[in-house]
Amino acid sequence: MVFSSLKFIFHFLPIFLTLYYISPGKWKNLCLFAGSLLFYFYGVQDHPGYLFLLFFSILVNYKIGICLGRRRWKTRRASWLIIGIIYNLFWLLLFKYAAFFTENINLLLQQFGFRYALPVYHITLPIGISFYTFQAISYLTDVYRRDIPCETSFIDFGMYINMFPQLIAGPIVTYASIQKQISRRKHTLLNIEEGLREFTIGLGFKVLLANQVGRLWSEVTAIGYESISTPLAWLGLAAYSFQIYFDFYGYSLMAQGLGKLMGFHLPDNFHHPYMALSMTEFWRKWHMTLGSWFREYIYIPNGGNRMGSLLTFRNMLIVWLLTGFWHGASWNFILWGFILFILISAEKLGLIKLFHGFPVIGHLYMLFAIPVTWLIFAVSDLKQMLVYFLRLFPFMSPNQHFMYYAGDFLKYGKLYFLSLAAGLIFITSIPRKIYDLYKNSFITAVLLLVIFWLCVYFMKMGADDPFLYFRF
Repeated sequence: MVFSSLKFIFHFLPIFLTLYYISPGKWKNLCLFAGSLLFYFYGVQDHPGYLFLLFFSILVNYKIGICLGRRRWKTRRASWLIIGIIYNLFWLLLFKYAAFFTENINLLLQQFGFRYALPVYHITLPIGISFYTFQAISYLTDVYRRDIPCETSFIDFGMYINMFPQLIAGPIVTYASIQKQISRRKHTLLNIEEGLREFTIGLGFKVLLANQVGRLWSEVTAIGYESISTPLAWLGLAAYSFQIYFDFYGYSLMAQGLGKLMGFHLPDNFHHPYMALSMTEFWRKWHMTLGSWFREYIYIPNGGNRMGSLLTFRNMLIVWLLTGFWHGASWNFILWGFILFILISAEKLGLIKLFHGFPVIGHLYMLFAIPVTWLIFAVSDLKQMLVYFLRLFPFMSPNQHFMYYAGDFLKYGKLYFLSLAAGLIFITSIPRKIYDLYKNSFITAVLLLVIFWLCVYFMKMGADDPFLYFRF
C-alpha cells in the first residue's frame, strides 16, 4: 500500500485517523504502533514472515537499549552496542547483500579455476529494512553515548521504529529529534490543516510530476540506448533527474504531512538541491537525513576532518562508498559513490570556490554533473551504462558511430514538454515562496483541492506507481 493509492487515501487513512483521534491520549501511541504494523503487513502480505522480522527487531533493539541504559561501565555498554549493531546489520546483509557477495565470490572462484560455485539465493528485500535498520542503530548509539536515555516503554519504542509515515522510505528519524514528541505532542486543527496541505503537495509532486515525466525515461529505456540520439539521451536523463527528485521529495512531504496529522514534526529531507552550485552543496540538500546519519555515525566517529587532510579524504571515501552501497547491492552504486567522492574531493581542493564565486559556472557544471551521476545510479548494467554515456558524448565513441540528431528528440520533446517545463519550475524555490505567501488564501485552498482530485483521477486511471526509493 503506497501513499499515492486510492486504498491508502480512502480506506486505510480515514479509518486509522478516526481510531487515532478518538483514542485517549495515553492510547494514541498504541494505536499508531498497531496501525503501523497493519500498514506494514499489507505491504509484506506475500511474505508475512517479514512482519515477524520487524516486530522481533523492535523487541531485540528495545531490550538491548534497556541493557545499554542500565550499564554504568563503558566497556559493558560497548559490548551491548556491538551486539546490537551486529544484529541489525546481519539482517540487512542477509537480505540485501548476500546474493551480491555470493555472486562475486563465485566469479573469483572461476577466475582461479575452481569449478565449485556457491549457491546464490535472491531473497525478496523486506520493505523499509534499510531505513528502520539505520534508525535502530542510531538509537542504540545515542543511548551508548548517553546522549539520550533508553526508552522504557515497549509501545513507545515500537511506535518510533515502525511509525508508518516514515517506515518505508524515510526520512531517517533519530530518536533524539522526536523524543519529546513521543510522550508529549499537540493535536491541533492547525496541525491537521498543515498536514493535509503538505500531504496534498507531496501527492501532486508524485502523481502529477514524477509519474508523468518518468514515462519519458521508461520510453527511452524501452527504445534501447543504442537507438537513441544524443539530444534524446540528454532529454531522457533530464526526465529521470526530475522523476527521482519529485518521487522522493513527494514521498518526504507526504510523510511530513502525515506526521503533522498525528502531532509529529518530522525533519526536512530536501532543500531545493537542484539549485546547488556544487556537488558538495547538492548533497547537503538532498536526502538530508541520510547525509546527517552518515556524518553523525560514520564520518565524525572516524575522526571527520580533525586528523589532517589524508585521513579526511579517507573518511570521505568510506562515507561515499557506504552511501553508494546502501542504495543497492550492485557495482553501479559503488561506482556512483566513488564518482561522487572524486567530484566532492576536487571541490574540496579548491574548485568549490570557483563554482560559488562565479554562480554561472557552478550552474553549468551542475547541469552536466547531476544527470551524468544519475546515469550511473539508474543503469545497473555497466555495459549499457557505457553505451548511454557514449550517446551523451558521441565524440568520445571509438568507432565514431553516433547520432547527433534524429527526429526522436522532437517527438518526445513535444509529448513531454509540459511535464519537463513544470519540472524546471518546481525544482526552484519560487513556487514554495509563492505558496508560503498565499497559503492561507481562498485561491490556494481551491488550487490544492484541484490538485488532490486531479491526483485521484490519475490514480483511478492507474497512475499509482510505487515510489522509487521503496527498492532501497
